[in-house]
Amino acid sequence: MINQTEAKEEVIRIGRLLHQKGFIVASDGNISIKVEDDRIITTPRGLSKGFLTKDQLVVINRRGKKISGTLEPSSEVLMHLCVYEERKDVNAIIHAHPPISTAFSIAGVSLAKCVLPEVVCTLGAIPTTDYATPSTEEVPEVIRGLIKNYDALILDRHGTLTVGKDLFEAYMKLEKVEHTASVTLAARQLGNVRLLPQEEVEKLERICGTKVSKT
Repeated sequence: MINQTEAKEEVIRIGRLLHQKGFIVASDGNISIKVEDDRIITTPRGLSKGFLTKDQLVVINRRGKKISGTLEPSSEVLMHLCVYEERKDVNAIIHAHPPISTAFSIAGVSLAKCVLPEVVCTLGAIPTTDYATPSTEEVPEVIRGLIKNYDALILDRHGTLTVGKDLFEAYMKLEKVEHTASVTLAARQLGNVRLLPQEEVEKLERICGTKVSKT
């Protein structure tokens, strides 16, 4: 497993990338990564993730207790702990606010429909959670059932949640979600979104080993 020094460097790198790509603004979003000795490194609350330094990161344990750091951990730490509890294969989590994906949830339009073959192959589907008040215990409850089976979720009115074996994998899934939203938006503006035929979805599932409906 990655050590704390390497993990902090990766959090800083991904935070800057998220900011540069416009996936987060101001103090939005949060990042976490599991490290050795049953510890989790998380971004602090109230600061831009695009301009963090290593000394501003916070180390917590699996129960959310702060182990080290001068700042307070992310206000969404309960969501991160829920994911790690439900998914032992996940080592890194990104919660971001990509604008187009977020707009789809505000408009009540699902991205879970099968439109792009590469999404079926990489993510299976991109479901949207029920609404939950940010930073409360409601958030873990609305993601718990879905995160067991999906690596990318749209949080209703609250951005995205993507997970991976490392931070770069979680970031790549975030890029895929926002790209899917951008392509779907363009297709809707052109007048028609054609879904993949069911037989093609099933063929892709067999080839890629994914499952669109996992619940």
